[in-house]
Amino acid sequence: MVNADSPTVNAGSPTVSAHAYPWDVLGDPAFADRVRAAGIDSVTLAVTYHSTRAATPLHPGRRFVHARHAALYRPVRPGPWSGRRLVPAGADWVDGPDPAGAAVAALAAEGVPVSAWLVLAHNSRLGILHPSLAVTNCFGESYPYALCPGHREVREFCATLAAEALHGLPPGAVQAVSLESAGQLGAAHAGCHEKTDGAYPAAVLRALSVCCCGACREGWRQSGLDADEVLVLLRQAARTDGPGLPREVADVLLRLRHAAADALRGAVLAAVREALPEASVTLHAHPDPWATGPSPGLTDRAAAEVDSLLVPCWPTGPATAELVRRAAGRGPAVGAYVTALPPADPALLPGHVRRLRAAGASRLSLYHLGLLPAGRLPLLADLAKEFRS
Repeated sequence: MVNADSPTVNAGSPTVSAHAYPWDVLGDPAFADRVRAAGIDSVTLAVTYHSTRAATPLHPGRRFVHARHAALYRPVRPGPWSGRRLVPAGADWVDGPDPAGAAVAALAAEGVPVSAWLVLAHNSRLGILHPSLAVTNCFGESYPYALCPGHREVREFCATLAAEALHGLPPGAVQAVSLESAGQLGAAHAGCHEKTDGAYPAAVLRALSVCCCGACREGWRQSGLDADEVLVLLRQAARTDGPGLPREVADVLLRLRHAAADALRGAVLAAVREALPEASVTLHAHPDPWATGPSPGLTDRAAAEVDSLLVPCWPTGPATAELVRRAAGRGPAVGAYVTALPPADPALLPGHVRRLRAAGASRLSLYHLGLLPAGRLPLLADLAKEFRS
């Protein structure tokens, strides 16, 4: 149930947040001052995150962080993971046993509100270790970065991960939770020196993003489809000049994907609300029901179960505002997720956030407090002011 009494859910002035990693906060006494100078209301802090190599241009003591694998930036306690195959790893590239907890405490001491940023099903380390639990396309190729929500084991992992990410944080320090990859990822993956951009049109990517793992194929069979025939149809649809999926087949595949996403999100929300009953919950989501990735397609149930939706709005063209309009029609507050990083054009960004505000966004989430070059730091304050105006 949506926490309508949360202080972050209101009809007042629009709010502005910005994302950061624990290593951006730790060891940098000037971090909170930059937050205040930018007019940022809260920091969305990664507490679980996928692998990355991140620049740290504003940090006084480092220039890069190589996060070799997906990690839980809290203590990995043995008890909750006992007897499980899917167990998160800690982060030995950040000092201390509890880097996210330490970063939350540091921000709380400065009076900076925090939203816990939880990346759930995006985990290359576990997908490589357990390929049968990863999204698999119609050619039998595994996407190891994408754990498939069709598996109960994956859903239980994500729920426990959320619970452990929030366990024992300083009381009152975390006021909100932001859920990323709370559903299925697909063929597109921004990582690993990606060499796939532009190779396939959107319709082919959609076919290649349909999961064909064992759990999903069993769901097809239980829904009355012949799994072998579906694989043939998907392979045909995955040709550049191939036919699309028959409507009756596509409807079943989408329904099953959404059912799995609903089950995963439901388990995670139960864990989050047990840990932090008063926190508002934001869901990274896309109004296209077929979308996969960090912001999976909205299901019929999703909007009613969370306090706000965060819509990806990185392209600065006018068409992006339509995504916000579509999401705004679903009920909860809508946040626009905007990057200020290159190659986004600083000259285009103010007009971009104005369009997003006019389209119905009541929140602006800026990316990224730690990755931003020093020369672009004033841009955050400009965008926050523009959005509020």
